[in-house]
Amino acid sequence: MASNDETILAFQRLGLSQQKAKETLKNTTVTKNLLSILNEIKNEVPGEPIGILLYHLGTKIKPQIHHQLPILVKYIMSRKLDNTLRVDKAIEFALSHINLIDTNELEKYCGVGVVVTPEQVEACVEKHIIPFKGELMEKRYKFNAGPLMQKVREELPWADGKAVKNEIDVQILDILGPKTEADLAPASKADKKASKPSKTDAKAKCKPKETKEVVKDVPAAQALTILDVMKKISFHAPGENFKTDGYVVTNNTERLLAEHLKITGGKVRTRFPPEPNGILHIGHAKAININFGYAAANNGVCFLRYDDTNPEKEEEKFFTGIHDIVTWLGYKPYKVTHSSDYFDQLYEWAVKLIGKGLAYVCHQTADEMKGFNPEPSPWRDRPIAESLQLFEDMKNGKIDEGEATLRMKITLEEGKLDPVAYRVRFTPHHRTGDKWCIYPTYDYTHCLCDSIEHITHSLCTKEFQSRRSSYYWLCNALGIYCPVQWEYGRLNVNYTVVSKRKIAKLISEGIVKDWDDPRLFTLTALRRRGYPSEAINNFCAQLGVTGAQSTVDPSMLEAFVRDYLNNEAPRHMVVLHPLKVTIKNYPNSAPVILSVPDFPNKLELGSHNVTFDRVIYIERSDFMEEGEKGYRRLTKAQSVGLRHAGYVLEVTDLKRNSSGDISEVICQCTAAEKAVVKPKAFIHWVANHIEIEVRLYSSLFKHKNPEDPNEVPNGFLSDCNPDSLTILQSYADKSLSNVKALDRFQFERTGFFAVDPDTNGNKIVVNRTVGLKEDTGK
Repeated sequence: MASNDETILAFQRLGLSQQKAKETLKNTTVTKNLLSILNEIKNEVPGEPIGILLYHLGTKIKPQIHHQLPILVKYIMSRKLDNTLRVDKAIEFALSHINLIDTNELEKYCGVGVVVTPEQVEACVEKHIIPFKGELMEKRYKFNAGPLMQKVREELPWADGKAVKNEIDVQILDILGPKTEADLAPASKADKKASKPSKTDAKAKCKPKETKEVVKDVPAAQALTILDVMKKISFHAPGENFKTDGYVVTNNTERLLAEHLKITGGKVRTRFPPEPNGILHIGHAKAININFGYAAANNGVCFLRYDDTNPEKEEEKFFTGIHDIVTWLGYKPYKVTHSSDYFDQLYEWAVKLIGKGLAYVCHQTADEMKGFNPEPSPWRDRPIAESLQLFEDMKNGKIDEGEATLRMKITLEEGKLDPVAYRVRFTPHHRTGDKWCIYPTYDYTHCLCDSIEHITHSLCTKEFQSRRSSYYWLCNALGIYCPVQWEYGRLNVNYTVVSKRKIAKLISEGIVKDWDDPRLFTLTALRRRGYPSEAINNFCAQLGVTGAQSTVDPSMLEAFVRDYLNNEAPRHMVVLHPLKVTIKNYPNSAPVILSVPDFPNKLELGSHNVTFDRVIYIERSDFMEEGEKGYRRLTKAQSVGLRHAGYVLEVTDLKRNSSGDISEVICQCTAAEKAVVKPKAFIHWVANHIEIEVRLYSSLFKHKNPEDPNEVPNGFLSDCNPDSLTILQSYADKSLSNVKALDRFQFERTGFFAVDPDTNGNKIVVNRTVGLKEDTGK
């Protein structure tokens, strides 16, 4: 093996500077490619133009076409590939012809021998500059020649870029003449902003800045949708799996991809594959949006596949709950499938693996296989016939649970040796009954089901990156179509837990009531709390699709909820903590019906009626006997206005209960337009009320990460906030009498609320969804 100094000198033969050669040496993949290239050219010194093209080849070539390196080097050395464009096209051609390159087709594809004359460039620029003349005359030398350059390059792809640029400059000079003083003056800041969008803004629209933790208060006013995001994602095109980094190409790849394209018609196929052993949480919302969103953005289809390989933990309510949530988020599966649909095929493939010597029956216990440095299985090299018989015995119920597993002969990236493919479970399956007593694992099932369904893009979170090698290995070992696995960063939320086991513990301990308790971040809980699906989707879109893990504060999601509800939730007056007010000079002989707009800034969206009467109720916090500095509402010395009623109240007397607390405020009213002193604030109120139950929620946990033993040494249960739920008996106007579950409203000056499913004919229950953005403390 050459020393570093020898390698640096070799790289300098390609025309690299010493510094560039040293930097290149740090990249092991490029170094390996360049050494292979140098081996091909032997002792030749190519010189700078050819050397730089060879360096370009070394940085761009993919592992799956490394065996085609000699022919590409030969074409560069013979000057048939004489610029980076032709080299890039040659790499592209090689990727689509993995096994065999037809040199005639290659030369045609790369424009080998095509010469573009100066006269052709001149004529082409002359033709394409005509549609731009109006804009050119208006903007003169501030004209952006990029689109014109693109038009010329489309017609003359093999023209020299510098020659095209020079010809454009010459023809612009010919049209405009020499630059004037005005042309030479620097552009104003306003002009620059108008002509060129901010890079920061452009990046923000397609991908938020990724950090370990997202800033708490992110503005929710974003028009970005998940379709906008997914249209900008650069995944491979269907059938071009081999162009993806890390994809393993075999002699069967070309044939299998051709068959795959016939079956799919070239359409994108994704899948959302949840385990039906719990309720989906906020992290799943990101996965749903990415899988269904990418398919929708590319006119493809998305399967909903239940990964039902763990029968002891699966319940029917989880199957229906998952489908319900996917639908609620606005997506319709192309097809609903189950891993269990393919149990027969999966078993046949397992037998095939054993027959090829790639899997074996092992008797190590689960504890013996734990960790990353377990003892190798003493049964790894047992005879194939023996493993086949034992696997059949496992299938026929002749071997007890824990006594045997089927393991695959592969080491995962994370170092885990020989992952389990099948284990024995004497548990009836909800779909297949007692047919099976062996069940496949995720490591075995996932990629094979993707292959059966001809998934084009297997999109999963970053923790599955370590399984990618086994994913490709298993498909190729069986000689079946191999999809491409793409990973993205998972979503975590502070002040909550999403582990199914931990949520189940919260339920069993009576800390929360069920999976849909509004203090949780399961999607059923968020829906019950009043979170709109549209707001959740917008939130997921803003997070984008990157490899970095996102940890966000709940306030970020709340901002999107608030932004959506502000335009969608009609306003109503509800008093959470009622205080009785009697208007002694009430100006009417009977109650008065007032029309109140549902949306004060959009009167055309309708209204509802409320009653104004001698006795009204206001928020207890809207009255202070003696006002503090900055307090703007009702006191003995300060008047206040009544929203929508057109009156101003002044205190004339107070009544107290046996404990000395104020139980009633006696006021006199004045028409707002006649008030001598204008009130500093207007408050909401109710009269002729109905009583409702209001549930106010706050964080379920006290610390950001209740699962972190450094923050919470006694475990997540010890971190629960005992005041996370407050129940009030409050007063609402009668226009809310006929509400139904999940109806959403804004209670004026208080927050956004949703009707809880506990509502029935005897009582109305509402949940606070989020508070108002504005501070109502004054």
